Amino acid sequence: MPTTSHAKTNAGGKRRSAALEPYLLLAPAVLILAAFFAYPLLKGITLAFYHYVLFEPQNIYFAGLDNFKKIVADPNLPLILRNSVLWVALTVGLQFLLGFVLALALNKTFRGKNLYQSVVFLPWAVSGFLIGMMFKWMFNAQNGLINYWLVKAGIVAKGVPFLALPHVSIFPVIVAMVWYGVPFFGIMILAALQSIPHDIYESAEIDGAGSWTKLFKITIPYIKPTLIVTVLLRVIWVFNSADLIYIMTNGGPANSSDNLPSYILSQIFNTSDFGVASALGLLMLVLLTVYTVIFLYVTKYEDAGDI
Repeated sequence: MPTTSHAKTNAGGKRRSAALEPYLLLAPAVLILAAFFAYPLLKGITLAFYHYVLFEPQNIYFAGLDNFKKIVADPNLPLILRNSVLWVALTVGLQFLLGFVLALALNKTFRGKNLYQSVVFLPWAVSGFLIGMMFKWMFNAQNGLINYWLVKAGIVAKGVPFLALPHVSIFPVIVAMVWYGVPFFGIMILAALQSIPHDIYESAEIDGAGSWTKLFKITIPYIKPTLIVTVLLRVIWVFNSADLIYIMTNGGPANSSDNLPSYILSQIFNTSDFGVASALGLLMLVLLTVYTVIFLYVTKYEDAGDI
């Protein structure tokens, strides 16, 4: 009997060890996520309800909704939100269209395809800082390449200060961001296109389907899950992006090229008010959460790919 009891105890211990094993294996990843994502998120949400100015360490206190009242009363907020919508809509829209066309072109066989792919995907490997500096020089009013072409073509008499005009300065940054992000859509969509079985196209051609019919009846339905996820992620990334704006215009002139993330950076650097900046960050979190829920509902992501 003692031997049997001991065997049962060992068996029970092994079952418990086997049950705990997945949690033990996941523990390092969970700790890393908690340290680098969960804690900063919770800290940022907490700071949104505090008066927290970096250079006033003796004057930190719970402020309730005061920071949010400051945001609502900020006369720049409507312009910042409008710029954010314009920034995301034009950037992601153009990136998607150009990336889709690029993927369709690269899905065909032609001479020098590998070399061409390496060239058109190159922007995705370049740092945002270098891209910002490159386009800042290109749109320079005195010796920029864009103004040189415009003057040579007789379109303008002298260089136009694109980055210094209040209602124009955001558009050169959008051009830079579009150039930067087209390869991302091209890579993702091309990978999805290459997963479509060729016999489906052959069957469609036998039935007399044309190019547009195959595009809208076969190609797009098959890669719809990839399109949805890619657009979803890209909108979030572009909405959170501020590096090109900071490098090319620094949000100017008079916040006319600021989006929400770059405005948060300017608030931190100019006022050191981490409370208001955290409240703006919480506003970003709410807007992106609402966008994600609505986007997935409208696009019917769960049913995507069922054709």
